[in-house]
Amino acid sequence: MKELLSAQNIDYQERAREVAEKYVRPRAAELDETGEYGWDILEKLKEYELTGVWIPEEFGGKGSGVLDMCLIVEQLSRACGGVGVAYAVNALGSFPIVLGGTQEQKERYLPAIASGEQLIAFGLSEKASGSDAGSLRTTAIKDGDDYVLNGEKKWNTNGGVASVFTIYALTEPDRGMRGISPFIVERETPGFTVGKREDTLGIRTVSVNELEFEDCRVPATQLLGGKERGGFRNAMMTLDRARPGVAAQALGLAQGAFEWALRYTSERRQFGQTVMSHQAIQFMLADMATQVEAARQMVYTAARVIDSGSKNVNKIAAMAKVFATDTAMRVTTDAVQLFGGYGYCRDYPIEKYMRDAKITQIYEGTNQVQRLVIGRSLTRELKELTGHLDVTIEHFPEVEDS
Repeated sequence: MKELLSAQNIDYQERAREVAEKYVRPRAAELDETGEYGWDILEKLKEYELTGVWIPEEFGGKGSGVLDMCLIVEQLSRACGGVGVAYAVNALGSFPIVLGGTQEQKERYLPAIASGEQLIAFGLSEKASGSDAGSLRTTAIKDGDDYVLNGEKKWNTNGGVASVFTIYALTEPDRGMRGISPFIVERETPGFTVGKREDTLGIRTVSVNELEFEDCRVPATQLLGGKERGGFRNAMMTLDRARPGVAAQALGLAQGAFEWALRYTSERRQFGQTVMSHQAIQFMLADMATQVEAARQMVYTAARVIDSGSKNVNKIAAMAKVFATDTAMRVTTDAVQLFGGYGYCRDYPIEKYMRDAKITQIYEGTNQVQRLVIGRSLTRELKELTGHLDVTIEHFPEVEDS
């Protein structure tokens, strides 16, 4: 569907595809096995000028927006979902600064992230506050010219390699989510420790860590935006902008798995003909292809809406995330099925796609939460909708049971 993309979009897409095919795919199985971060791949992303495309030009980025970011994530994830999220999480971590940082904070942190010289992580979730992000318990109490942070964060993607972290903590614990404020915390800050690395099912090349704060003293200049409160709103705006990136990761995984299934079923022979020749298999492949293409259009649409500057993006971002990630899980599972017994063996590439896909339904807001977001948006829209209708439901005659 290149005719629907601009010349700039296609340029990013093609460069990302080249990196994926030349440098990511040959390393995907090894990185999954060892859990090592793909530093060599990061160097190639820098060489191909693909880092920081979402960061404004005045701060060293490309100013290209969310759609170009999604096109890059999609291509990387076709080859390895872990590499795809390792790239995308830098957008998640830096969007809070782009959206809410002071001029000085943007000038200090964004250029190094844009160039790929520094990696960044996003610290919102805690052991008891995953989906219920507003109930976090990490505190940041003002003490002179500093804030003292105490608490811990959970499931921090990129945690083991990031130099900078955006952290959400309670500056006014008695105010609940209204008392949350965002901070920029550097890795070497005394009292801050990158803790346990999780042993994850998939996306194993990118580390997922706990973060621990014990009397961690952070200068007041690190308070994001220079004002207390507003942290919950900043986090939600960030997630709305970042969710198409997760959707793009899922899309790439679905596309990659589908391509492997297509190739395998066209070569594997059973009952004297290729597996693809059987109508039942053709129907499965047809459904997979249709679902992937539908997800692609929804992801691209959500990204375009965000890039347009629209303020009401939470519904379309949630729709793209839930649809693309559910599609990825369904398509990768079907791809394993089409590989038969080989699909269940780690000697073949397909089972990794299914393992990598599962997390996309969970992080950056579970798909159950996404449906809540969509439902609440529909509820808010109902009043406007009914205000434009000339009739109410009572005007429709009852239909008697036959």
